[in-house]
Amino acid sequence: MVVEMHAGLASDGGSKLKMLLTFVDALPNGNEEGIYYSIDLGGTNFRVLRVEVGAGSVIINQKVEHQPIPEELTKGTTEDLFNFVALALKSFLEREDDQDVKRALGFTFSFPVRQNSVSSGSLIRWTKGFSIEDTVGKDVAQCLNDALARCGLNVRVTALVNDTVGTLALGHYYDEDTVAAVIIGSGTNACYIERTDAIIKCQGLLTNSGGMVVNMEWGNFWSSHLPRTLYDISLDDETQNRNDQQSQQGFEKMISGMYLGEIARLVLHRMAQESDVFGDAADSLSNPFILSTPFLAAIREDDSPDLSEVRRVLQEHLKIPDAPLKTRRLVVKVCDIVTRRAARLAAAGIVGILKKLGRDGSGGVASTSSSSGGRARGQQPRRTVVAIEGGLYQGYPVLREYLDEALVEILGEEVARSVTLRVTEDGSGIGAALLAAVHSSNSQQQVPI
Repeated sequence: MVVEMHAGLASDGGSKLKMLLTFVDALPNGNEEGIYYSIDLGGTNFRVLRVEVGAGSVIINQKVEHQPIPEELTKGTTEDLFNFVALALKSFLEREDDQDVKRALGFTFSFPVRQNSVSSGSLIRWTKGFSIEDTVGKDVAQCLNDALARCGLNVRVTALVNDTVGTLALGHYYDEDTVAAVIIGSGTNACYIERTDAIIKCQGLLTNSGGMVVNMEWGNFWSSHLPRTLYDISLDDETQNRNDQQSQQGFEKMISGMYLGEIARLVLHRMAQESDVFGDAADSLSNPFILSTPFLAAIREDDSPDLSEVRRVLQEHLKIPDAPLKTRRLVVKVCDIVTRRAARLAAAGIVGILKKLGRDGSGGVASTSSSSGGRARGQQPRRTVVAIEGGLYQGYPVLREYLDEALVEILGEEVARSVTLRVTEDGSGIGAALLAAVHSSNSQQQVPI
């Protein structure tokens, strides 16, 4: 992965990792004070947040409102969509005091964007069921700003981010040793703090801090060294973003919650085809995605003597009644192997980032500022925090255990003790609001990274 990271920093299109510039060169450090807002738009629902923070990494109060997006707006026009979002924010703000005060807004926009600055970026393409053709190529932050102006709001986007960058911001707000963030949920991604002079594809790039957050888009990572099986190939054939010559989302398909249950189903289906382990009741195993990842987790975490939860899942969801205990144990083993592989791959990815930063114990030169570098031989490893968010990681203890185990195995016990994986909740909301605070023109906190 480190080789691909270097290649992605050297040129666009030169790597399976996009290594996108975010132009975030300052992160919150816990001294921010005031009230900030964010909009989180990443699917068929969006959120409006009000976050009040006080010095000392204290979130005094937060208010969140959820708003579904009518289906017709996902296929309508740019103006209609952003007017809808702006009107929702206006309704939210009308219940606030000091409506005439200029407000800083963080905008989490979880669609592919080519960032032009910390507060602007052009839509590359829609995903997740959206298909508004006239938005492609436009600056989505400006689209929102225009809609806010049409609504008469004294609000402006000061930070345009994705959820991974928001997670890093929130992690750094609580702990300044946070140097990277990873999402392990229905999808997976990572970002980290890179030294600007290491970003060769953008020569002459200067920041006040000497660093910048880079969005890796690591779900797209691929290597011949990855343990790709027949089941991964079958999964690739039946899903979008096929892992062809462009290696679309190959890493994500081995790690994320969207796909783990389906990998296990493919294994069980082949077992059913080649043996009578499930008898005549295995037809449902031919249905793609019938075994979701929450069911996989329930199966793996069943520690009852007779595996009663496994029996229930097989009967109610896979329509396989009366599976003997021996068969139920076999199903648990399959789910365990799929889970363990995902966790170990995620751990290897995290170690790849640490290696790039010189924080893997190898004594290499760090890629952030000199004050946060690697260690000379004989020195104690520097404390490193990685912020992690995502339902799969947070809700699946077995996966967390396997990931921690793999980190120790790869890094060694001494270095692994210096690495903390910190669960960070709601980076896409709170983190975006904090970035709005840091990057607003009236902010007093420009915190070097």
